[in-house]
Amino acid sequence: MHSLSFTIAAACAALMGYAIQRGGTCMVAAVEEVVRYRTATRALALGEAALWVTTGLLIAHALGALPHAPKAFGLMLTAVVGGALLGLGALLNGACLFGTIARLGSGQWAYALTPAGFFLGCLTAAPLIAMARPPQISMPSVLFTLPVWTLSVLAPLAAWRVYDVSQAAREGRFAQRIWSPHLATTVIGLTFVVTMLTVGAWTYTDLLAESANGAMTRDIWPRLLLFAALLGGAIAGGGTSGRIRLAFPRVSGLARCVTGGWLMGLGGMLIPGGNDSLILVGLPLIQPHAWAAIAAMALVIALGLLVQRRWAA
Repeated sequence: MHSLSFTIAAACAALMGYAIQRGGTCMVAAVEEVVRYRTATRALALGEAALWVTTGLLIAHALGALPHAPKAFGLMLTAVVGGALLGLGALLNGACLFGTIARLGSGQWAYALTPAGFFLGCLTAAPLIAMARPPQISMPSVLFTLPVWTLSVLAPLAAWRVYDVSQAAREGRFAQRIWSPHLATTVIGLTFVVTMLTVGAWTYTDLLAESANGAMTRDIWPRLLLFAALLGGAIAGGGTSGRIRLAFPRVSGLARCVTGGWLMGLGGMLIPGGNDSLILVGLPLIQPHAWAAIAAMALVIALGLLVQRRWAA
């Protein structure tokens, strides 16, 4: 891995972690906002992150700058079951795999066990689902059949984002506005594209899943450093916002996080992919298995929140 490419990727990973923490990026929070407040600000923001990745990948492909397309898998029932397990695990954990990074950046140290639980879930599931794992497909994404000019429909949105930031800067609200959900996920999407173009598609759940499967390549140390940069960025975000508190986590919180992570690991192996890779890779590349898994995940989280609300009433 070229040192300059890795340096750029590490900087982007750190900025991504910072944006995740400052923007409170989390699918559980997004679905809860829909269920409780009937608004979809965070859900649309997550969709916008995928949209900016789509934009970056289509432009890169047209310029011949995309080294190779990420893996794609066939649509099977396992994607729906896996998505449901992701949703159940995220609900128990109190945060999805994005939200876990945000919580760690806020000093909620129990969430350090969520990635460990995810790894254990992948390790547990590997021998059980060897026969059920969906086949990898080599067909290029539908995205790359689209002409670049189709991106012109996004010009008004891009112009609005630029105007929004510039207006906030003129009014002295730049630091506050830049980390609103929509702009934070815009940063996440753009930094992910740069990372993909420099070192390839990378998410921390892919790192954990491949390690559990014994499929880790010689790039393990650079990828671990990217994970460290992601966490470092999130913790820096918590530090600059004054959210970090030094408090020893409760046993119940530790158990909840490791169990939630374990369930998400099981689900991620069935799909395959965590909700971070689904949103940043699967949705932008219009992969049917990713869309089915995200829909199942969101539905399970919504139903779980409704049940919790009924019990609390």
